[in-house]
Amino acid sequence: MLLPFLHENTIEAGCDEAGRGCLAGDVFAAAVILPTDYRNPALNDSKKLSERQRYLLRDEIIRHATAWSVGRVSAEEIDRINILNASFAAMQKAVETLPIKPEWLLIDGNRFHTTSDIPFQCIVKGDGKIASIAAASILAKTFRDDYMRELHKTFSMYGWDKNKGYPTATHRAAVARYGLSPYHRKTFCSCCFHK
Repeated sequence: MLLPFLHENTIEAGCDEAGRGCLAGDVFAAAVILPTDYRNPALNDSKKLSERQRYLLRDEIIRHATAWSVGRVSAEEIDRINILNASFAAMQKAVETLPIKPEWLLIDGNRFHTTSDIPFQCIVKGDGKIASIAAASILAKTFRDDYMRELHKTFSMYGWDKNKGYPTATHRAAVARYGLSPYHRKTFCSCCFHK
């Protein structure tokens, strides 16, 4: 069972991102504030769940969360500021658009940078330890997957409905054959394909 919170009597928001290692598409992040009495034994790191489980849990999280929000940063911006800073920016956008201001941020990972005055704590593999971070990982992943499926309707040659922009062999082969789309991260693809 994941921990429900770290700090008693504090409004905590769990934050996580999705799409950091992709060749294409925006990076997404979510921030989630759960009720302190919320318990769901099915909640876990999104990477350890099936697609069906993630979408069922997304509905559950949206229904029961005290507050939630999703932020994103474009592939063009990722090329400009780098993926680490873009991930931080997406998390900050998610936090800033929460309808309730949290008093503490729980960040999945080992580092974070923000211009916000909200104190934060980084937790390595936090999406497998803290309920609100796990919930954020599920929202970020499912909303990003929806976005990549939508892009796939126009750019079906890259197989984004299946690979979601990650650097699979078929995705790399499609880039080699068709070139880059407007949604590819050029700084990523130049490392992967240009000799």
